[in-house]
Amino acid sequence: MGETAGERALSRIHSVRERIGDSLSAHTNELVAVFSRLVNQGKGMLQPHQITAEYNAAIPEAEREKLKDTAFEDLLRGAQEAIVIPPWVALAIRPRPGVWEYVRVNVSELGVEELSVAEYLQFKEQLANGSIDNNFVLELDFEPFNASFPRPSLSKSIGNGVQFLNRHLSSKLFHDKESMYPLLNFLRAHNYKGMTMMLNDRIRSLGTLQGALRKAETHLSGLPADTPYSEFHHRFQELGLEKGWGDCAQRASETIHLLLDLLEAPDPSSLEKFLGTIPMVFNVVILSPHGYFAQANVLGYPDTGGQVVYILDQVRAMENEMLLRIKQQGLDITPKILIVSLVPNMIEYELSVINL
Repeated sequence: MGETAGERALSRIHSVRERIGDSLSAHTNELVAVFSRLVNQGKGMLQPHQITAEYNAAIPEAEREKLKDTAFEDLLRGAQEAIVIPPWVALAIRPRPGVWEYVRVNVSELGVEELSVAEYLQFKEQLANGSIDNNFVLELDFEPFNASFPRPSLSKSIGNGVQFLNRHLSSKLFHDKESMYPLLNFLRAHNYKGMTMMLNDRIRSLGTLQGALRKAETHLSGLPADTPYSEFHHRFQELGLEKGWGDCAQRASETIHLLLDLLEAPDPSSLEKFLGTIPMVFNVVILSPHGYFAQANVLGYPDTGGQVVYILDQVRAMENEMLLRIKQQGLDITPKILIVSLVPNMIEYELSVINL
């Protein structure tokens, strides 16, 4: 008989090792048939569609109907990769977005063991090397460097990391005004090659900042919208405000309104907009390792297609956008874009690209 919805929900809470163990007890013949078929193909790696094809080939259609919506089928449908090194089959299982589990099955002994990420990757490396020398394994850890770094728990947050962080930060700012001080300290310290931006030493506290912003807002309200920054920069400096708020009265007023809103009642939208107005990006490095359009052993060979033209077009478009934003922020800074390429025929373009 098939599992109820409650039983399936409960099975997802159990570890992957327990779920496979339960499947072995309830569907021993079926599981052995599938894994034996994988092992009989010899050493290799299988993708999800290949795992599904082997499952369909090993289990008759009538039997698959009985297994529909069971923990057994959930495991196989959730497998994103299978590494086969007889008599072992290791599975990378993704039960839901953002969650991965790793397990290894000894098909000869029907033994099951759960693997850590490192153990699974070491097993996978044996496909190429046969054995692993742990002293010479490159390991890149992309985990957050701060243990308190917020992590999304909902699937809808995947791919929306910036919005998630803005919601988290604005919520923290709303409940704890002291959390505003890192932003204040950043604005006070922000500079480009020694040129002070946003705030100067006259601003030492959140109260002083709010007062200065309100005075600046009042001053700007009496000026035409297109008044250039040069005509009110002395007043701004007296208040503790430096370059970076905007190139005219209207843009400077809009930026000030955003920060005042944040100080009064933080919300994700205002936080995102304000952070987007702070001048921060002046230098960009583009890595372009493209070369021959072939399958192997061609990295760094001359480009036979339009990659050079494509990259240069993108750089010019990026330069125009950066120049526009920097101008609107009221700054006179020339951005620099450097192309780092392994393609010999792009070297001649690099010096001209750096100072577009």
